Amino acid sequence: MSEVEQLSPEWFAQRCGKATASRISDIVAKTKSGYSTSRANYMAQLVVERMTNQVAESYTNSAMEWGIENEGFARANYESKMNLLVTEVGAIDHPTIPMSAASPDGLVGDDGCLEIKCPNTATHIDTVLGGEVAKKYYDQMQWQMVCANRSWCDFVSFDPRMPEGLQLFIKRIVRDDKYIAELEGEVIHFLKEVDDKVNKLNQLRG
Repeated sequence: MSEVEQLSPEWFAQRCGKATASRISDIVAKTKSGYSTSRANYMAQLVVERMTNQVAESYTNSAMEWGIENEGFARANYESKMNLLVTEVGAIDHPTIPMSAASPDGLVGDDGCLEIKCPNTATHIDTVLGGEVAKKYYDQMQWQMVCANRSWCDFVSFDPRMPEGLQLFIKRIVRDDKYIAELEGEVIHFLKEVDDKVNKLNQLRG
């Protein structure tokens, strides 16, 4: 388990070329005609990262910056509400699948982990009213649980712009080993394709 701070250069280096939890939904995304373009685009990103040993430029906007700035406040609010302490961690490699990892927003006790989102207000309101976690985050959290060897993950949506009592949404997601096995099969297949493309491109380089 890594003690490296998330979003630091060392953290990005640890994740270089690896399939990570936040992109599992892209790996498994399908349309009526097959896999989605998001899968192909992510595969291309990992191929280039492996061949250059350079992390792809990550796109950021004001909404993402807002999320980064408020993550610490969200974590503190969660700790206060749940009367729990959260341990921050860096990247954690998958126990059996090489070149795959996860970076939970915290570990809780011996069994739990944490995924924090600080979205725009409209999204937060929809989450509070709907009480559901989007599938892309569900997939991300299942991957975090298998990498970190945890039995549950608390999803947190936090918006300090909301009135008191509605700023913090928490939903506990339990580990689903049957579903994780399906995800693992998809990731193994995806990473084999990445390997094959890297090998073919290296041959063309001469």
